[in-house]
Amino acid sequence: MSLSFANSTVVQSRARALVPLCVGAGVYLFFFFVGDTLLQDSDSFWQIKIGQWILDHGALPYTDLYSFTRTGEPWISTSWLSQVLFAFSYAQWGWAGPVILTATGMALTAAIFVYLLDAQIEVPHAVLFAMLALLLGLHHVLARPHILALPVMVAWVGLMMAAADRRSAPSWTWLPLMALWANLHGGFVLGLALIGPIALEAVEHAEKGQRLRLFMRWVLFGIGALIASCCTPYGWRTLMGATNILNLGELLTLIFEWMPANFATFTAFEGALLGLIALGYYRGIVLSAPRIFLILFLTWSALTHVRSIEAFAFLVPLVLAKPLGKTFARQTFARPQSDAGDVDRWPARTVTALGALMIVAAAWTSTSLYMGHHRFTFTMGQTPVAAADLIEKLGVKRVFNAYQFGGYLISRDIPVYVDGRAELYGEKFVMDFFKATEGKKPELLPRLLDAHKIDATILVADAPGPQILDQLKGWKRIYTDDIAVVHVREKADGATAK
Repeated sequence: MSLSFANSTVVQSRARALVPLCVGAGVYLFFFFVGDTLLQDSDSFWQIKIGQWILDHGALPYTDLYSFTRTGEPWISTSWLSQVLFAFSYAQWGWAGPVILTATGMALTAAIFVYLLDAQIEVPHAVLFAMLALLLGLHHVLARPHILALPVMVAWVGLMMAAADRRSAPSWTWLPLMALWANLHGGFVLGLALIGPIALEAVEHAEKGQRLRLFMRWVLFGIGALIASCCTPYGWRTLMGATNILNLGELLTLIFEWMPANFATFTAFEGALLGLIALGYYRGIVLSAPRIFLILFLTWSALTHVRSIEAFAFLVPLVLAKPLGKTFARQTFARPQSDAGDVDRWPARTVTALGALMIVAAAWTSTSLYMGHHRFTFTMGQTPVAAADLIEKLGVKRVFNAYQFGGYLISRDIPVYVDGRAELYGEKFVMDFFKATEGKKPELLPRLLDAHKIDATILVADAPGPQILDQLKGWKRIYTDDIAVVHVREKADGATAK
């Protein structure tokens, strides 16, 4: 084997090592430059507010601090670490901070994803899957905690699948990933749920004499992961808090990210499902029972709740990586046994490290230059600035607010009737609110206003609620713009409440 071939192999190895970093840098720059689109969910406001409270007090919340309808009720923040990171970044750079943090989370996700796939399939295919996964998850890329947990999810599942492909058990050194995930976001319960079927995949293909021993190692790993998930300031209560949202029943069909997938119009998710079916038929991919279960489970989750589409997008390719690697045979080169190859090993690492530093430096330089002439702002439809100014001027204490305005009002230190923490308020409370303000049960609205001694309302301008209030005796519209409408309760003498 010639020396030139050996050098060519070394160059290929260096280039492949940099591919995940290049993909990550490209993803980071894309999401950073479209950063204003990441600031569209009012939940970002209360996430940052809670993070700042944690930083200011050096403690974590155990009760509600921001509503007047649930003041003092038990409530824990299962995303406390993400909230602290968002609050710190916001304090440093304004809205550019959460944008940078979100773009970094997506970059790490893409880089880890490509790195894991590269072990089984060709680099171009791995990059293509990454682009498709990003496209599918685009609707849910927002400056919120789930984005910071996304790279941890991909790494956790990818490493477990790699262990299953080797017919071995995961390393105990991976358990800190679960602990990190549990402190970042409540979605860690998915990582716990996937241990079982991935373990069955490993055990099914192990040698008969090794299956029981391997099974017990996976069981111990699962127990370790469960313990690791409780390594948070809240301990075992983190598990309970992370699953409370799933007990909201009918309410989940009204909150966009928890709605089932809608195929009334063609979507990227629909295209992905059809493509997955077509690929299976065309290539005749044969899968084991555990892999089939994993794909069906992830597909069912995505069909049930649109927020699970991102898990489908990034995890299904990891489940399919080994079978696809066999179907699309990759070209490999044997590393020549030569002195030149051994001598070149350290320089290759050095060049890779320098390349990585250059990529990071280029990304940060681009960030600094762009921040110098662009000011990131939150979507105006979620920020009723003028209406909130009027509410503060009036000095009213009990404000009946639109669901999507809750986060912004919390950021203004205005106690809210309801906000995005639906698990705190419960299914009936929030369902009654929606029915009353969306016109499904208009007779509920005056009952709620009286029951909670509401002084003023701030509702979405184009919703039925303001029109219902216009017809209610004792209520007066005092402000309207394209975003919000304010009504106040009139006193017996005709004066407005203050």
